[in-house]
Parts: sequence; structure tokens; C-alpha cells
Amino acid sequence: MGIFNKIFSKKSRLPESDGIFFTEIQNMLGFDPLDLSHYRKAFTHRSSNKLDEKGFPINYERLEFLGDAMLGSVIAAHLFNEVPTGDEGYLTKMRSKIVSREHLNELGRDLNLIKWVESKVSAQHFGENIHGNLFEAFIGAIYLDRGFDYCEKFIHQKVILPYVDIAQLEGKVISYKSLVIEWCQKEKKPFLYEVYEDNGVEGQKHFGVKLKIDGRVVSRARATSKKKAEEQASKRAFFAFQEKINKK
Repeated sequence: MGIFNKIFSKKSRLPESDGIFFTEIQNMLGFDPLDLSHYRKAFTHRSSNKLDEKGFPINYERLEFLGDAMLGSVIAAHLFNEVPTGDEGYLTKMRSKIVSREHLNELGRDLNLIKWVESKVSAQHFGENIHGNLFEAFIGAIYLDRGFDYCEKFIHQKVILPYVDIAQLEGKVISYKSLVIEWCQKEKKPFLYEVYEDNGVEGQKHFGVKLKIDGRVVSRARATSKKKAEEQASKRAFFAFQEKINKK
């Protein structure tokens, strides 16, 4: 009761904006935050140009690094315990599927973390990966605020329980490009990703890529980056050669 009264009393003394922030963070965590400054930092974009009393930058990038490590360790421990027959390669691949950039972005969007971002840059200029970056930074803030046990609890509740299904993950493809390249190398087929288009004004640039296998163009794709275009072209090639690629 004493601890509850202490937390309640502290919350009641917060300015209105901090009180709202406290409640939102509390709802996302499922437990009480103790130091809101960690969470404020987790949502501070580098464009804010904030410095602490020692002159060090205040933004979420270091927290992002820490959160990535915490997330990876908790997921690794879970897979290690849940799949006792999995070797190192299997466990590494499964962890990569869970903490893929696509999945982290999904988690960040689900929590709508971007609404708390403090930035001098318009939200429309943020890249898609900011959602995943914020999610990792948020985990880093939890670790600094409440320690590993609470951090692990949050990851289990928000990541493992709703999203980690071993059977489904085994069939999930995280890189069609890797699958296509692996197949080409196994079958000794020469392949080439060739950029055939690069146009548009800066900020709206599109790249076109054509994938050649055995000297023949098997797929084409366009996207806002070469990496995305290559992945899309690989995906189309994968479905064109799916039976051969999946053949053991």
C-alpha cells in the first residue's frame, strides 16, 4: 500500500502534460514507469539538437542500440528454451525473423510510438524504419528505468506471446533475395541484379532493377531504393521458380 501511495502521489504532482505521458506509458508497459526522462529521451529525434549538462546529445539513438541488445537476448533465450533441438544456425535464423526490421516497424506502428516523437523535422520526412527504431529505443528506456526483469516482461507480453509462433515462423521468408541467391549458387546458375532506371527528384527517387539468371531477365521491379527493388524482383523470381527452389 505504501508503494502504491507513493506512485499515486508522485503522479498527482506531475504537470498535466507529464501526467498524460505517464498514463500513456503506464498503459503501454502494463506497469508503472519510475523515471519519465528515459522515455522522453526514447522519443527525442536527433534533429531536436538537445544536449545534456555535459554537452552530450539527447536522442533515442543510444537507447535504440541498447534496446536492440535487450530484445535480441530475450528472444534468444526464449528460442533456446522452446526449441531444444534447434542448432545454432536454426536459432539464429528464427531470431532474425522475429527481430526483422519489417516486424519491428510493425510493433512500433501498433503502439503508435511516433505520436510522442519530439523533432524539428516533419513526420512526413521520417523513413519507415523510425517505427522500429522507436520500439527498440523504448525497450532500452524500460531497461534503464526498471531493469532487465521488467524489460523481459514487456517483451514477452508485447512480442513473444502475440507474435512468436514457431511453426509459422519456420515458413516465414525474411529475404527472397537470399533464397534466390542461395538457389543460384547451389545450381551453379550465374545471376545479376542490374539497375536499369534511376529517375525522379531527390526525395522521390525510384530505382528499377532487373534480375538476370543464366543471362535471361526473369523479373523486374521498381522501388524507392535499390535494396527494396532487388528484394521485390527477387520475390517475383522466387514465385516464378518456387517449385525448383523449394525442391530438396
